[in-house]
Amino acid sequence: MFKNQYFSSKKAKFNWQVIYTIILALIALSITSSAFAAPARIKDIVDIEGIRDNQLVGYGLVVGLNGTGDSLNNSPFTKRSLQAMLERLGVNTRGESLRTKNVAAVMITANLPAFATQGSRIDISVAALGDSDSLQGGTLLVTPLMGADGEIYAIAQGPVLINGFKAQGDGATIISGVPTTGKISNGAIIERETNFILGDQRTLRLALRNPDLTTSRRIALAINDYIGMATAVPENPATVRLTLPRNFNGNIVDLLTDIEQLVVQTDLNAKIIIDENSGIIVMGKDVRVSTVAIAQSNLTITIAESPQVSQPNPLTLGQTITVPRTDLSVEIGGSNLALVPESISLQELVDGLNSLGISPRDLIAIIQSIKAAGALQAEVVVM
Repeated sequence: MFKNQYFSSKKAKFNWQVIYTIILALIALSITSSAFAAPARIKDIVDIEGIRDNQLVGYGLVVGLNGTGDSLNNSPFTKRSLQAMLERLGVNTRGESLRTKNVAAVMITANLPAFATQGSRIDISVAALGDSDSLQGGTLLVTPLMGADGEIYAIAQGPVLINGFKAQGDGATIISGVPTTGKISNGAIIERETNFILGDQRTLRLALRNPDLTTSRRIALAINDYIGMATAVPENPATVRLTLPRNFNGNIVDLLTDIEQLVVQTDLNAKIIIDENSGIIVMGKDVRVSTVAIAQSNLTITIAESPQVSQPNPLTLGQTITVPRTDLSVEIGGSNLALVPESISLQELVDGLNSLGISPRDLIAIIQSIKAAGALQAEVVVM
């Protein structure tokens, strides 16, 4: 349908009459898309109040490294931590010179799952804090993991599995991945549980992951239709409050189990995401363009360097020098003014431009210009 005569592989040229023809053809062949997004289960689009992870953090020591640990002179916190640990074990090293390279100070992070019970295990991540080269072969010593409230919720210990390796010789070094970070599967034992009891709640909130007024109201209507009474109330675009009915046969957990499988039609604002650094454009299908006229000229600047060598005359005291020679040319390709009809979707406009080999950078410039003219019915977010 589109022939190569309209554009060159070496240099893109705009022919807005061709674009106009393409747009009209796309409009004739396109079918108006539905105003609704794809249906989704309630459990896939909301977060339930109280069902959440909690972040844990701790500071500890990894021992057993093969000379790849912290330099104690450059990492005083490692030295003090090592001395304090030895003192707790009955070994006094105060005033002594410690030169070991087999110990590294590390930070431990983990997520405490919702409703995790005492005695269960969770995975942890380990990252070097000092100037250690690698944690390969190391073992994490007993380390308490604290929550944001300062309370200890888990105890971590175990051998560290690193994410890379480091091989070093006299004349070369090879590093793959990040050998100063690692993980310990089931490396922490939970010692304290959270106090939130979901089954005792009479009311709680459903938080929409993508806030929207229409979606919030549809969730409440779907729940109320299923239960047969006013159980859910949309409070704002991001929140639906759920109240346990008095005659409901069960607790709030039973109610959540019944409604989380309900399917609702989600709805989102028309939005375009533009990453100018990478040239990436992400847009929703409901983005529309009003009537607007577009024209863009193509500016091409060519710079060629061809330096020449200047030789002095014989029997003179001159010097051989390099003389710069620059060939500079500027070409401006004009274009006609094209009319984009009303109600065309941005996808149809972009498809027409892409068929002529327009680059993502040019697409970004055109989209921003249409938005500045007030003809783009969408929110533009530039990252």
